[in-house]
Amino acid sequence: METIINHIQLSGLVGIIAGYLLGSIPFGLVLCRLFGYGDIRDIGSGNIGATNVLRTGNKWLAALTLILDSSKGLIAVLVAAAFFDKHAMFGAALGVVLGHNFPVWLKFKGGKGVATTLGTLLALSWPVGLACCLTWGAVAAATRISSLSALVALALAPIFVVWFGNPHQVYLVGLLALIGWIRHRANITRLLDGVEPKIGKKKTE
Repeated sequence: METIINHIQLSGLVGIIAGYLLGSIPFGLVLCRLFGYGDIRDIGSGNIGATNVLRTGNKWLAALTLILDSSKGLIAVLVAAAFFDKHAMFGAALGVVLGHNFPVWLKFKGGKGVATTLGTLLALSWPVGLACCLTWGAVAAATRISSLSALVALALAPIFVVWFGNPHQVYLVGLLALIGWIRHRANITRLLDGVEPKIGKKKTE
């Protein structure tokens, strides 16, 4: 029994560490520098994610950032599931989101983890991930507010998990959703004040 417990702890820890290292790659920052836009942290909201990259005016670069940030979550979970076990998979899911949000290379000041979380959800359960992506898209189309779209999608994620028959994942998905909401504290304040900028706006507080 002790050996089994140690194995669970070890594989989960390996998943968290490996996921964190992958998640901490700041694709938005790297791509903006490569394409001559300088430090993305000096643009718009200062965030390293796709929404802020869009404020450079380069839609293709923003789309590439979105794809790469989502892929971090997708790859971390799928690799852990393929080569280890569910404990490593759950650890990788948590680690990759934490890595994107708090990358050691950027003094733990990263993004808000929406794209990475959505990629993670797609890997954990593609119906859940797809439902969250569609929710994000529907709210974004109706409001053109990225943060509101993310908050709604994250809030519904645990419900989708239960709805699609994956109750064993509900605590993990709930934790990921909570992390996302905490990272959007400033956005929530601006939403309540009615001053949250819309998608594509180049300047924000």
